[in-house]
Amino acid sequence: MGTSLALSGRVARALRRPRRPAARPGEPVGQRAVVIGGSIAGTLAARVLSESYGEVVVVDRDEVLGVAGPRRGVPHGAHAHGLHARGYHILSELFPNLLDETRELAGLTVRDFGGMRWYFDGRPIRPADTGLRSIAGSRPVLENYLRNRVAALPNVTYRQSTEVAGLLTTPDRARVIGVRLREGTGAELDLAADLVVDTAGRGSRTPAWLAELGYERPPVERVKIGLAYTTRSFRRRPGTFGPPQAINPVASPNHPRGAFFGQAITGDCRLSLTGILGDHPPADDEGFLEYTRSLPVPEIYEAIRDAEPTSEAATFTVPASVWVHYERLTRFPDRLVVLGDAVCSFNPVYGQGMTVAAMMAMALRERLRSGGHPDSLALATAFARAITDAWRISTRGDLDFPGVPGERPPRVRLFNAYMRRLQYATTKDPAATTALMRVTGLVDRPGKLWRPALVARVLWRSRDLPATNGATTTRPASPVSTAV
Repeated sequence: MGTSLALSGRVARALRRPRRPAARPGEPVGQRAVVIGGSIAGTLAARVLSESYGEVVVVDRDEVLGVAGPRRGVPHGAHAHGLHARGYHILSELFPNLLDETRELAGLTVRDFGGMRWYFDGRPIRPADTGLRSIAGSRPVLENYLRNRVAALPNVTYRQSTEVAGLLTTPDRARVIGVRLREGTGAELDLAADLVVDTAGRGSRTPAWLAELGYERPPVERVKIGLAYTTRSFRRRPGTFGPPQAINPVASPNHPRGAFFGQAITGDCRLSLTGILGDHPPADDEGFLEYTRSLPVPEIYEAIRDAEPTSEAATFTVPASVWVHYERLTRFPDRLVVLGDAVCSFNPVYGQGMTVAAMMAMALRERLRSGGHPDSLALATAFARAITDAWRISTRGDLDFPGVPGERPPRVRLFNAYMRRLQYATTKDPAATTALMRVTGLVDRPGKLWRPALVARVLWRSRDLPATNGATTTRPASPVSTAV
């Protein structure tokens, strides 16, 4: 039996919903929306859809309700996560009282984005009171908090331990009208829907379903990074830290090993070590410590070298950043939306994934509020606009590493040369810190970094920038984009 099903006859008529006129403000757009995946992106999609559909059903292969720890469907959940300032602002709008309630959750901290202890190229930045809040710490804790609030909505239900086996469509395959579910017992059933939203992450099956339905597969862009995280928690020794804070040495071509070292309100510390291009942090005790010792910030090693571990080391690998370009298709089934990592999954060291998923959810909300079901291709284009800035920031940063394959046109080389000077300027000037944090926090667009007054300030502050070690002069020319 195929996994994407075109229905006909009595079954199709039973499942098909009558076409509805454009909804008036406050009226439901449709009777039922189905969300594939109950992680962050799926939770945010369900929250937005609950405003416009009579019923929202979230389907997940795992048991997700009440789960505040790592689970099979989110293997990267044990590692350091952060919600950027733009994402925090969006979540604060969708979830009133977010600040007060998340401050009470063990495993999460709310910080000023510019007040963390960032290191660029091994140098500490000048902190700045940016007014930009971010949430850092345990992704499963944040995910569970958001999911519980969405699950409490009267028109949202969860079908756990259930897999979406395929899409149901009209006989001409032009419109999706539901999903075929496969429960943990193996039983299958059809669930009608006015809208289906795929938030299944990197494992999304939508490209394969499109091919089965006779549609073209979307082109896929990849930037190979060969990244790995290795994370371990420790019990903080007295005197190691002051107030809860984070120490984040950002990887650079001169110092390609990075880390995220944060303290939670419980007093525990979590250290995530990062390495790219196959230089992966070891998980054994001795190797983990030696990798930590190699960081350009000795304070992290001193904090953990004789600290008591409170978890085993866990490693997660990310071969590439991936953007599935649905917006480039000319044909796409109506009433099907793809959102979150299922569209674009970033290099996680930039911390962009949750925030971009929130931006996409707000784009969906805006389309729904305009009345009627969203146009799938138009929405894919809106999502691409939400993705573009974050993609450019992270992939251009990755292309500054000489071993990352990809073309470096003049605009990329200029961007990276300026970013090196801007990061150096942040070690001297809080105004430079604020400007950079507003862009990396996805509050301002990257063009704001090129304002004449800021450029002049950066060039003056970086006039004594030391010469690089030559690591960025090698530029491999293998293609960055691959159509699949």
